[in-house]
Amino acid sequence: MKQDAESRILLTVKVRIILFCTISVSGICFTIQVSEVNGDDVTCLIKNDATLSGSLYTLHVSQIRIDLPTLTDKDKEVIRTWGVRNKIDFLSLYTRHAEDVRHAREYISKFEDLKQTHIFAKIENIEGLKHFDEILREADGIIVSRGNLGIDLPPEKVFLFQKAAIYKCNMAGKPVVVTRVVDTMTNNLRPTRAEATDVANAVLDGSDAILLGAETLTGLYPVETISTVGKICAEAEKVYNQDLYFKKTVKFVGEPMSHMESIASSAVRAAVKVKASVIICFTSSGRAARLLAKYRPTMPVISVVIPQLKTNQLRWTFTGAFQARQSLIVRGLFPMLADPRHPSESNTGSNESILKVALDHGKAFGIIKPHDRVVVCQKVGDSSVVKIIELED
Repeated sequence: MKQDAESRILLTVKVRIILFCTISVSGICFTIQVSEVNGDDVTCLIKNDATLSGSLYTLHVSQIRIDLPTLTDKDKEVIRTWGVRNKIDFLSLYTRHAEDVRHAREYISKFEDLKQTHIFAKIENIEGLKHFDEILREADGIIVSRGNLGIDLPPEKVFLFQKAAIYKCNMAGKPVVVTRVVDTMTNNLRPTRAEATDVANAVLDGSDAILLGAETLTGLYPVETISTVGKICAEAEKVYNQDLYFKKTVKFVGEPMSHMESIASSAVRAAVKVKASVIICFTSSGRAARLLAKYRPTMPVISVVIPQLKTNQLRWTFTGAFQARQSLIVRGLFPMLADPRHPSESNTGSNESILKVALDHGKAFGIIKPHDRVVVCQKVGDSSVVKIIELED
């Protein structure tokens, strides 16, 4: 849609009072100013030229609190049908307050297949930014939605929030995802130099994942986009200052440390000191492995998820698949699911066959070689054990 800067249009929307709002598609937007409100009819003045195309239009109202529920009836319908049927691992929730996360968690917990689903709070406006600390405490992870955030914030302020959000998520040990990194690859084979630098800086700042949108949804080069972003991330990780980050994290956690924090930081410190090729962590909930990843070790962490067998007298089921898949979003974690047929042996930590499978898994991917040192973190009885093993031929 292209309009002259002084053109007037009539929008039929249900609002109370709107001063400014923005309509955008893939970052291209025009700002409209409300000049008259007559019932449900709002007459607006377009303030700039823009060409909008595509199937998804976003109406963004700037710095106005909209008193509408985060989860609409349609959202709930999709969750209880498609979501339950597919046992979704993550729910991305546009979030303005911590209460939004609590309400969503209360709703999805009604469904047995969604009780382990993680909620990622998507921060996209100033309202969510102001309540970020409370939201972070409630959510399982954060998505920094830079597209809409860049509309609500002045452009020169976006990087400040991004860096602050990533830092807080890192210190809390919760995954953080950054969006809108290589928009030009929607229609071009290569990113701009600025975009390539932006991806690298997101990694150096501490992001766990990069979320691609239009580039892979409607873009002309989805495979090339994924390959290019992956290569940039890999290069950035090579120069990541793990030593500085480790010291900063330990200082932030402070003393006395909790039992789990102490074990995780000690395991990472030992792995770095002996130049281990990998850390292997036995876990049932995935929490121990995520805590190891919080300290950003220079080597991969293989998270061996130990399933728990359950029965309702009619059939046997096991947990663990959820936790293994959810670990994929955490930076540096490589999950694998242990054999569910021997949970009792696995829980004692004495089953060396599972360790052998994990080592073979690492060898198959080329991250473990003969004579390498490996740090193993596991629970034996009521004690947590960190041990260093040196492999033979």
